[in-house]
Amino acid sequence: MTVRQDIHNFRIPVLCQSCKARHRGVCGALDPDQLIGLAKTSSRHKLEPGVELIGNAEAICNYSNLLSGVVKLTKSLSDGRQQIVGLQFAPDFLGRPFEVESAINAEAATTVCLCSFPKTAVERMMKESPELQHRLLKQTLNELDGAREWMVTLGRKTAPEKVASFLLMIVRNIDPTVDPAAKSACFDLPLTRADIADFLGLTVETVSRQLTRLRADGVIRIENKRHVTVDSVSRLEQRCGG
Repeated sequence: MTVRQDIHNFRIPVLCQSCKARHRGVCGALDPDQLIGLAKTSSRHKLEPGVELIGNAEAICNYSNLLSGVVKLTKSLSDGRQQIVGLQFAPDFLGRPFEVESAINAEAATTVCLCSFPKTAVERMMKESPELQHRLLKQTLNELDGAREWMVTLGRKTAPEKVASFLLMIVRNIDPTVDPAAKSACFDLPLTRADIADFLGLTVETVSRQLTRLRADGVIRIENKRHVTVDSVSRLEQRCGG
């Protein structure tokens, strides 16, 4: 480490130095002084599965960096029904800048760790930091690309292809530090089979049947109903239908 790097790191808050999401998340766009200012207003908290992070039409007062875990995004219909419309993974930024209220429900799908800060502090820094605006815009565009890709999955793919595509999405997002070219992967399913069915527009029975088929064909291994091992990511990709 150079002297300049050492001095630079010395100025960064200790909590931020140990944050795995700092460089990959939006905070990587902030200089040490901005990190110090944001750290003074931030708080970390751990939430268990099923805890609602923000409700539909709820006033937005805080934003958060997702440090670990998976967040489930849902839209509610007037009759109370809900549809899962997306998942967010570390180090995603949770919240829509400059919006007064939330247009979706956000719920912890797994145990999650969040670093939260006041809306006013983030929006002030956005005005001061073009790089921060750029990172948030990039995440928004990535989410748009992901939503378009998922529309193809839901609208055109078969049930086997949908389940395989869901598993591949988890492989690619559950741990961003893993080499994208990795030949194998292990993870815990972040959703129940009922939620997977809702997300894919399938029945629970169909989801279970397709998981059993992938296991029988040696594409995946499942332990304790939730822990999945993919011995060959390329084989899983081949089952996704292109």
